[in-house]
Amino acid sequence: MKRHAPSAARNALPILKLLREVLPQSGTVLEIASGSGQHAAAFAAALAPLRWQPSDIDASALASIGAYQREADLPNLLPPITLDIASAGAPPISGISAMVCINMIHISPWRCTEALFAAAQRWLPNGAPLISYGPYRFSGTFTAPSNHTFDAGLRHRNPTWGIRDIDDLRALAQQHQLSPPDIIDMPANNHLLVFRHQ
Repeated sequence: MKRHAPSAARNALPILKLLREVLPQSGTVLEIASGSGQHAAAFAAALAPLRWQPSDIDASALASIGAYQREADLPNLLPPITLDIASAGAPPISGISAMVCINMIHISPWRCTEALFAAAQRWLPNGAPLISYGPYRFSGTFTAPSNHTFDAGLRHRNPTWGIRDIDDLRALAQQHQLSPPDIIDMPANNHLLVFRHQ
């Protein structure tokens, strides 16, 4: 039932270091596309009393997240909820203080990114962050040959997937009353982006 993603194990600490600086000290963080649940367990343990609400659309992912949540037995790690960001309307929980989305934007159709930004506009209070982590292009340029190869592999698996361009994300943010992103270099040619609701 529990899934283990080696990349999640590797990148948890570098991401956590930045989350400590960006997230509020209290409230509820909604994690979109929580995947295996490893990040949710690690971040909730390190960021208490901040509450962590994992979510996913995939049944096997939800089962894995639930297994990590029960094993961790943390009061601030909430049971996972089913959430399809592409069709989300009303907030799935009340009082969202921040949104975190790790490694989803490039492994989903562009309409999911559009829906993510629209949800951030509707759900986040003024000044609250939408945090995204993963590989990105910069004005059409990949940051490393390995990212170019990765992008080709993604598009071969699904033509609607692919590493997104910061320019497109910046334009999308402007459409949805989000600030231009703070862009933070991360290991393995990834970046952490911090948008804020304006």
